[in-house]
Parts: sequence; structure tokens; C-alpha cells
Amino acid sequence: MSEINNIDALTLTLAQEMRRDPRIFLAGEDVGRRGGVFRATKGLVQEFGENRVVDSPLAELSLVAVGIGAALYGLRPIVEIQFADFIAPAFNQIVQEAARFRYRTNGDWICPLLIRTPYGGGIGGGLYHSQSIEATYAHIPGLYVVAPATPYDIVGMLRYALRVNDPVLFLEHKKTYRLIKGEVPDSDYMIPFCKADIKRKGSDITVIAYGLMLHETLQAAQQLIHEDIDIEVVDPRTLHPLDRDTILSSVKKTGKALIVHEDNLTLGLGAEISALIASEAFEYLDAPVMRLTGPDVPAMPYARTMQDYFMPNVEKITTAIRKLAAY
Repeated sequence: MSEINNIDALTLTLAQEMRRDPRIFLAGEDVGRRGGVFRATKGLVQEFGENRVVDSPLAELSLVAVGIGAALYGLRPIVEIQFADFIAPAFNQIVQEAARFRYRTNGDWICPLLIRTPYGGGIGGGLYHSQSIEATYAHIPGLYVVAPATPYDIVGMLRYALRVNDPVLFLEHKKTYRLIKGEVPDSDYMIPFCKADIKRKGSDITVIAYGLMLHETLQAAQQLIHEDIDIEVVDPRTLHPLDRDTILSSVKKTGKALIVHEDNLTLGLGAEISALIASEAFEYLDAPVMRLTGPDVPAMPYARTMQDYFMPNVEKITTAIRKLAAY
């Protein structure tokens, strides 16, 4: 077992996988000599050369299109979008092309494209470096959307992502890159998609959270022990398709559910999870399903005070849990 942070989990696993499979190559803005804006690809161009670690132009549409073409002809491309905010120009390629190739060809063609991108706020990035995009892409059948939040999950899910034959959007919360550390086994383990993880067992309330909000929720749960409120924390890990069984099983046990994410409230992932619980576990509920999210504003402000207002945090989560516990 080794203790590493999230960014090191990415870098080490990318290197291991590129050594394992010569079909894997990496392309993106500044991924080569600079090693990526967050240094996630540091040292890879020196080991694998510029044919397998490709610095691309500032052209996300073309970058994803090249990845699709390479995937269709037998390679295993990893495309890095420097910030999730800038993925919008590639929307058509991801949704209309990559996600639908298997379906439109009746399974004759596969598109094993891995798209990595840092998302989320809390680092003072302002409007164009703080967005959460998961709900938009979790609406698309044919596309896996995953958001591992610990070194253990990043390593296992990244390995798995490079073996599936469908496109994967791999979301990395940028604030957790160096903030979160954890133990990772030395074995070549993998974590299949669509398997949620119960990060903390409890009996009173189920809290469903992912990304940075997972860690905020775990801190909140620890604080509430002193108030005799026992929280079960479920990390979906795969945001699309969801692990319905684990979520429902937890809610049926506790009878209360809170969903926490920093994306906007309206039509965010919490709305889908709420609908799932209301449809499949209504008779087990002792209180309404609650959501704690970012507000419905166009983007995260730059000013620190306004950013803090936008972001859910430990204090807001504990307040929401206390309100739910009082029912």
C-alpha cells in the first residue's frame, strides 16, 4: 500500500497504462512538455515521446474529433480537456458521434475514447474555470460519466476506463487534486463502472455526494457523531448510469435522503436521484428527499465571498442534515 494524492494517482496510472498498452496515446493542450496545467501528465512526454503525448492546438472540437477517429480505427486515445468549462465546442462530437457510434452501427463499430477533464469550483477560478458539467452529459445514453474522488477510486476506475469499448467522460475535481490523499494497493485492481461505494456506514440518514462534496459530507458526518446523528455516505462514483440498487438499498435502510452536489439545483443530478428514490422507495421514506446544491446562477462568481456563498460546505451540509433529522 502506498499513500498518494489524487493528482499522483492520475499520473502514475496513466504511465502504467501507457506502458501496458501501446495503443494508448494522450492528446490535449499543454499535456506535453508542461505536463498539463495541473501537472497531471508530468514526465509522460519524456518517457513516451511526442507521438504518444501530443500537445494540441486550442481547439476542443478538433481534439475530440481526432480522438474519435483514432478510437474507431483501433487505438485507445485519452483526450484531456484543460478545463471542463471549455468542453462545449466539442459537444456535438461527444453527443452526436462518440456516444452513438455503437448504436447507429448496430454494434459493428466501437468508440473507446476516454475524455479527462478537471471540473468544479472552490479555487477562485471564476466563471470559466469552475463549472460543473456532469448533469449535461449524464443525460446522454451511450456515454459513461464518472467522477472518482479518492486516489483508490481514481486508479481503479481509470484502469477500467481504458478497457471498456464505449466513450467515457472522466471528471476530476480540481480542488481535490492535492487536497485528498489515500492509500492505494500495489496490485493491478480495477473498479467497474456503475458500482457506487458506501464511504461511511450509518443508520439515520443517507447522504449521496460525489467529487469534492463527498469529502465535505464525510467531515460533516464526523461532526454530527457528537449529536447522535449517524450518517451513511454513498458515493455514486459513476454518475451515468447510476447504481440504483446501492442508492435505494441505503435509503430503504435509513428512511431519509439528502443529495449534495455543487452543480446548479434545477435539473442537476440530484433531481434524477430524487425522482429515483420517490419512485422506487417512497414507502420507506420518513421525510421528504432533500437537495443541497449550488444556486441557479449562470456561473460561479470570482469574488471569494460570492464563491463561498455558491459552494456547499461542511457547515451548510450539517445544517441540512439537522433539518432532515428533525422530521
